[in-house]
Parts: sequence; C-alpha cells; structure tokens
Amino acid sequence: MGILYTLIIGAICGYIADVLMRDNGFGLFFNIIIGIAGSFVGKWAFGELGINFSVGQPILDDIIVGAAGAILILFVVGIFRGRGKSRRR
Repeated sequence: MGILYTLIIGAICGYIADVLMRDNGFGLFFNIIIGIAGSFVGKWAFGELGINFSVGQPILDDIIVGAAGAILILFVVGIFRGRGKSRRR
C-alpha cells in the first residue's frame, strides 16, 4: 500500500505542478518522478523555513507539500532549460 500511495500522490503532485508551471509536457512518468521528488523537496523546504503545514487531512497535506516541492523543482529546471536555449541562439 505504501508504494501505491506514493505513486498516486506523486502523480497528483506532478500533474498539479506541470499544469501550474504552464504544462511542460514531460508526460505521466516524469510527472510521477517529479511529484515524488517534490514531496521530499517540499518537506525539506518547509522544514528549513520553519513552516509547520497541516490542513487536518493527511492526504491533502501530502499533496500540497508535494506540489509545492514539485513546482520548486520545475522552476529550477525551467531556469536551466531557458539558460541553455538562450546560449544556442
């Protein structure tokens, strides 16, 4: 159940981040990977900032924190992708 939960939450977080970051078009598999990594990044970032996030529903907590981390990852990836494109021109 733990792996299935991780995959489902990762897919949801990755999809939310992909849509909010203007649909980068990475696909479902990459969205799951970004969502899972985003959960780790989000928990780390919220911990470093001293933010104790809780809305009362553990699944919503996981989705919001994971999506925030995934958005952060896609933002950083977008910076590097944009930088590489501008050098080629």
